[in-house]
Amino acid sequence: MKNYLSLTQLNSALSLRDLSDPEAGPHAMQLLLADVVAALERLWSVPSQIHRLNPLVATSDNYDRLGYSSDDVTRDSRYSRHVSPTVMLRSHTSAGIPALLDSLRGELGHYDTLHVLPGLVYRRDAIDRTHVGAPHQVDLWRLRARGLLGPSDLESMMAAVVEAVLPAAEHPGIEWRATPAKHSYTAAGRQLDVLVTLPDGRREWLELAECGLVAAPVLRGSGLDPRRWAGLALGMGLDRALMLRKGITDIRLLRSGHPDVQRQLLDLAPYRPVSAMPEVRRDLSLVLPSAAEADVELLGDLARTALGADADVLAALEVKAVTPTAELPPAAVERLAMAAGQVNVLVRLVLQPLERTLTDAEANALRDRVYLALHRGGVQELIAG
Repeated sequence: MKNYLSLTQLNSALSLRDLSDPEAGPHAMQLLLADVVAALERLWSVPSQIHRLNPLVATSDNYDRLGYSSDDVTRDSRYSRHVSPTVMLRSHTSAGIPALLDSLRGELGHYDTLHVLPGLVYRRDAIDRTHVGAPHQVDLWRLRARGLLGPSDLESMMAAVVEAVLPAAEHPGIEWRATPAKHSYTAAGRQLDVLVTLPDGRREWLELAECGLVAAPVLRGSGLDPRRWAGLALGMGLDRALMLRKGITDIRLLRSGHPDVQRQLLDLAPYRPVSAMPEVRRDLSLVLPSAAEADVELLGDLARTALGADADVLAALEVKAVTPTAELPPAAVERLAMAAGQVNVLVRLVLQPLERTLTDAEANALRDRVYLALHRGGVQELIAG
């Protein structure tokens, strides 16, 4: 099912600063991206082209021409942001690839170029310290005519990207692995993970990128003969890559207005923690039509929309329990005025501004704004007064 963005929601999304774009002002993300591109240029001795494209794309370019099936779950408005039946805010920077491939139809000689497509992408996502609804991504596609590209080239590409993001000189002992992964627009797909040390000392594998050989059907869809053309495709989240490089644990810091934080986001030196504000937690007891509506990504997106300019205060939204009416005590069903088939959903909000402490009154007001946006029951339980 598709629900379309309102004009206010669309304008809000389009007004968000792209941290990867130098025209929007300097940011460490641009330095990291430049390091990755330079590493691949050196590896292959090929030129690069950077493409900064409009985030509004044809739905067919975002999905159909990249091999997504017509019933793929990611097409649903729960995960993607549709503007009209045929236009959407891109859910990945790969949406710019079909038009890029189309532009190469006239290339008849030797060709070998790294194409770089960075920018914001727009998704329904969970709210926590490593996810936002509009993260930054880059697609890195090496496209070559009259020459083969294979798994060994993909392996060397992954190694170069890891070294560029996490240089061994600064991150000794860094480990990475590539595990099989399926993508609609690649063959021999891989998920690239790096082994990192968490603040509590635990070691954990985290995804850095997805990659593979460009699939023949994608080339054919743009009129490029797979017997003549070959390619490597790698997509990477720039927010996570920068957080790993600098040792940042909260993604909201990348957009912080705190002067001491902003100064540290102009280089790639390790991040020095700035005094953190205390967390404030508020629990919500919601009534929703069904368990399907208790999706943490859907609720997170509704909460962000409800808070508007205050959305950055929300550090996390967690679904703690989902209980059907039939499994609740009669007194609870009566208190909440619940009908058969509905569910009671316990949600925890973690509120934590990066630059000041919330008062109880402010936290209660924010809690109630989220509650009113999410709750679908006939009885409201507000606490702000």
